[in-house]
Amino acid sequence: MIKLPVKWTNRLGEGGTQATCKKNNSTYVLNSQANPRRISAGIFPLCTQEVQIMLNTTTFPYPPIPQMRVLPLREQPAYRVRTNAAACSLSELLATVVGGVQQIEIAEALLARFDGDLARIYHAHPDQIASIHGLGGSTAVRIKAALALGLKLSEPNRERAVINSPSDAAALVQDEMSLLEQEYLRVIVLNTRNQVLEIREIYHGSVNSSQVRIAEVLRPAVERMAPAMIVVHNHPSGDPKASPDDVAITRSLVKAAKLFDIEILDHLIIGKGSFTSLKEKRLGF
Repeated sequence: MIKLPVKWTNRLGEGGTQATCKKNNSTYVLNSQANPRRISAGIFPLCTQEVQIMLNTTTFPYPPIPQMRVLPLREQPAYRVRTNAAACSLSELLATVVGGVQQIEIAEALLARFDGDLARIYHAHPDQIASIHGLGGSTAVRIKAALALGLKLSEPNRERAVINSPSDAAALVQDEMSLLEQEYLRVIVLNTRNQVLEIREIYHGSVNSSQVRIAEVLRPAVERMAPAMIVVHNHPSGDPKASPDDVAITRSLVKAAKLFDIEILDHLIIGKGSFTSLKEKRLGF
């Protein structure tokens, strides 16, 4: 009998509501400032009493009010981060990066989409992040950058770090490489004092004996005339157990490096929260 499409003029609810009465084919537009949730029957004098009763009992829902509009200043994400960032929740930290009036809702939706897993958000393509309603491409890139900064903060200072043990070398790359979803092979180039000169990525995708070129792995040490290096690669499965291919690559590297007076000090395999030293296990050495 009655068609009641609702059109709001803004998000806070001071809205224009349009109602069409099919009995007399008349359309009425009202602006109910005092109580826009309920329409008064008196505004529709041409409708029958039955129609007026239906109009009078119809409640029009507001769109939800953004939480930022109702939160006290001291509970808003930016204020919380400014006063004590370490005490903030993930949603508060993300909301501060997102910004805007709907930052809390967007941050909560983003966490829900990725099951609250920051690692999944970090590895997601910016387009996947930007698919969240209200979140644009530039904001998605800012979120990726913020997560990358967090990783950098957790890394030890690489400048002239000294490697005295396999755990020292693993500490330089463990946090980042344990999160990688593909295999990466890197080398840590050392000087005569076992100080780190460079960490260089050599391969990513698949690291096996048929694809790894020994010359490419040794190149960084040769270029810098370095006496030693450590080879590192990750297992995306999280299991750092050495495979036969890992041992074969290590054996070939150790043999070839001797021709250039370069010592392969170790080959580390990075897993989830742990690593394997092939040197300690005497695999390939």
